[in-house]
Amino acid sequence: MSASLSATYFIDKDHPDIIAFSKQHAKEGASDQDRAVRLYYAVRDLIRYNPYSIEPVKSSIKASAVLAKGEGYCVAKAVLLAACLRSQKIPARLGFADVKNHLNTERLKALMETDLFVWHGFTEVYLDGRWVKATPAFNLSLCEAFNVKPLEFDGTGDSIFHPFDNLGNRHMEYVTEHGSFDDLPWDRALAAMKQAYPRYFETCERKIGDFRGEAVRESGGR
Repeated sequence: MSASLSATYFIDKDHPDIIAFSKQHAKEGASDQDRAVRLYYAVRDLIRYNPYSIEPVKSSIKASAVLAKGEGYCVAKAVLLAACLRSQKIPARLGFADVKNHLNTERLKALMETDLFVWHGFTEVYLDGRWVKATPAFNLSLCEAFNVKPLEFDGTGDSIFHPFDNLGNRHMEYVTEHGSFDDLPWDRALAAMKQAYPRYFETCERKIGDFRGEAVRESGGR
């Protein structure tokens, strides 16, 4: 369990900004479950999900760097949540899977040239003697833009996918699970993404993307 509480290069839980953010949003003296839930919502809704923010630069995905930017893709937000939890002495690690029916837009799909999202990231939290999964990726305002129910987390059960959208259509399917890790397997994940989305990394088009704006235009959300 010590590995799930330790600082790492990516999960830099002892960074002053991580400590300050965690203290601000986790109620002092509350149970591990309550603090974990509070941190989940803080990372989910205060850090904007941006799939155009993936950079092949190791330092860009450190938890403190993600917090400073105020945005990140699913892996970046999972890393940040893990760091916040560890800073509160709550064991946390990272989980990964390939998924389909992920929140997507036509522009992003054209850049990716596939509907399969490889190495989608979430956080695993050790609460009440067992590991539970939490996905802080999709902030509330983004879900509203897509007409998708936001993922809730109460600390007692897994929260990893949107099974249905607001219209009752099936949404998000886990295809392949890659397991759990005490630190981000950066080289492995980056290699898989570069292989799956070569055009995404070869062009600078992604840098001018407005994912939420695209979602509003395409889905009629708000």
